[in-house]
Amino acid sequence: MKKFEYATVPLLIHNTKAILDTWGEDGWELVTVIPGPQGSSNPVAYLKREKA
Repeated sequence: MKKFEYATVPLLIHNTKAILDTWGEDGWELVTVIPGPQGSSNPVAYLKREKA
C-alpha cells in the first residue's frame, strides 16, 4: 500500500509559480489551494508526496 506525507504552504500571490515549482522539484504534488486564514490575503497550498 502506498503511504503519503503532506505539507501546507502559504503562497505569496506575486510568487506562486516559483513556490509551487520549487516544491514540485522535490516531488510534492499540489492537491488543493484554499483561502488563507481570516485576514490573510495569501492562499494556502496543500501538497502530498509518496513516502520513500
